[in-house]
Amino acid sequence: MRVITLNANGIRAAARKGFFDWLKRQRADVVCIQETKAQEHQLTDPQFKPRYFDTCVYHDAVKKGYSGVAIYARKAPDRVQAGIGWDRMDSEGRWLQADFGKLSVISLYLPSGTSGDVRQAVKYEMMDHLKPRFEQMARDGRDYIVCGDWNIAHKEIDLKNWKSNRKNSGFLPEERAWLDEVFGPVGLHDAFRRVDPRPEQYTWWSNRGRAWEKNVGWRLDYQVTSADPADNVGKARIYTANRFSDHAPLIMDYDG
Repeated sequence: MRVITLNANGIRAAARKGFFDWLKRQRADVVCIQETKAQEHQLTDPQFKPRYFDTCVYHDAVKKGYSGVAIYARKAPDRVQAGIGWDRMDSEGRWLQADFGKLSVISLYLPSGTSGDVRQAVKYEMMDHLKPRFEQMARDGRDYIVCGDWNIAHKEIDLKNWKSNRKNSGFLPEERAWLDEVFGPVGLHDAFRRVDPRPEQYTWWSNRGRAWEKNVGWRLDYQVTSADPADNVGKARIYTANRFSDHAPLIMDYDG
């Protein structure tokens, strides 16, 4: 099973940059997209519901041109859940879940705190709210793949300039400690690191200072799994040959 995740930084902008032409060649079973920045009624072009997927579902933010997540699935899911029943996240379009038998695939977009203290506080609130849900997911007997932009680089290996970013949102000690918990006692797994321990594997680059050209990036995009999918990761890659967004697609293949 092939799963792709991408923060599109505007799905219409990504389309103009060739994302859907690329996607149709990838043989993906499930695609998770974050930061669609559109209302579904604005996506009337057929490319936004590719015919090679049985199901294409969007969960929009109330605020126009902001946030939003989507899932495309080659096989129709048994159930789709938009949101988690908590208005703080749901009004911003940050959680979309598709259930396929015993497996749930989730498109998750955690907020950034880079705009200031108010949004950083919202980020912490969402992290606190999600932790017990993740604990339940790790133990409820289902298989989970949580795809998306988590807006946190976990370890020093996950960003180029880690020394100068220790006091910046996305690499704060509190954020990293939370991921330590998620990937430790909570019981979920950073599936990419199961198969790729190399440094300089980034999924986001600033648009400033030739960061893309110099590979001065951050690994902010994850596929976080429960135990069984983590044990069945076949291979993973970050696609950087073309640029559809300030993020890159993370492609992972799962055996079984």
